[in-house]
Amino acid sequence: MAGDLMTYYQGNQPGHTPGLLFLAPDPEPWWWAGGVLFSTMIDYWHFTKDAKYNDVVKAAMVHQSGANQDFLTPNWTAHMGNDDQGFWGMSAMLAAETGFDDPKPDEPQWLASAQGVFNTMASPERQDDSCGGGLRWQINFYSVGYDYKNSISNGILFNLGARLARYTGNGTYGEWADKIWNWERSVGLMTDAYAVYDGGHIYNNCTQITVTEYTYNSATNGDEKWRKRVEGLLDHMLTQFFPKNIITETSCQNDEINTCTRDRFLHKGVSLRWLTTIAQLAPFTAAKITPVLEASAKAAVSQCTGGDNGRMCGFQWSSGTYDGTANAGTQMTALSAVLSVLYQRGRGVAPLTHDTGGTSRGDPGAGSNDGVRDLARPAAHSVTTAGKVGAGFLTIFLLVSILGVEAWIVLD
Repeated sequence: MAGDLMTYYQGNQPGHTPGLLFLAPDPEPWWWAGGVLFSTMIDYWHFTKDAKYNDVVKAAMVHQSGANQDFLTPNWTAHMGNDDQGFWGMSAMLAAETGFDDPKPDEPQWLASAQGVFNTMASPERQDDSCGGGLRWQINFYSVGYDYKNSISNGILFNLGARLARYTGNGTYGEWADKIWNWERSVGLMTDAYAVYDGGHIYNNCTQITVTEYTYNSATNGDEKWRKRVEGLLDHMLTQFFPKNIITETSCQNDEINTCTRDRFLHKGVSLRWLTTIAQLAPFTAAKITPVLEASAKAAVSQCTGGDNGRMCGFQWSSGTYDGTANAGTQMTALSAVLSVLYQRGRGVAPLTHDTGGTSRGDPGAGSNDGVRDLARPAAHSVTTAGKVGAGFLTIFLLVSILGVEAWIVLD
């Protein structure tokens, strides 16, 4: 599966740029998807100990991190969203937490790169008072979606802050936990029933919420407040997105139809790998999570019968039949489903910290001022569902792992 996935990546070939991934048939690279690919391959190494692709992964991530260690690469900054940059930052954080091969001393480091992304996202240049706070979806004033504040961008910032607090022991990073949770609740992006909605426009002060839902320490010393939040979010998520225990993008697919756009092809895989981390860090969730991971992995593998080699994977898992949609995203997601169950067999360890074997070097001052922000209020734009990475069902999964598990570990 991993070998078939990497056939879609050409960034290590002459004439190609390290880190860029194409999702056929689109002729342009999907920059954020590269970050997801390499986090998948880091987990592949972590759970299997097969280091065949490590040099390729390292070269791509070092190239994209850039001189300021913040993944604000010149070719992509002009049209970058906070979530786009954040996916790369989370991949760097994963590399630090798994003990992935450290770059050379004069190259960008994993921990420093995660800190650089956090610093730029948390900087005053990215934060403003519209809607009472929160990150916008897009970074630049001229981008469609700059007037939109959403759960995925803020969830990723929380993700990095909570994980950096855990890894470094610096509680300042963790202060974003209550801040973002309270903001999500105050603007209506999270309900009392733990439904998590996508976002709202600043031109009406986020009073009209996009209500569509999508998939996007030990168990004895956590804060009960956060444990309750984890349980509430997890229960809602499993009910909403796991019919028949198989992960499903319920907003655009069921047993008979699939109208999901290509960006959504990646979301299920990220979500399943995050559920694995939840079960590791918060064992009280394992009894609920393990059955859905096992059922989803079995369903994913059952339909990997496509392509010339007879083993390529599609997106419609519940039918048990290959649906003809094989591309980098579907292959990545199926591989992630298989990886998600390996932890039950003693593969991999819980995320490292500096005190438990982590070796990645940090730089609290990493990151640059992107210099392209203009806080003048732009004209309102319509953001289409198909165009939003942050409009994936990944949002609720990130919030389960981010606004729940990570905070439950690091906060009192």
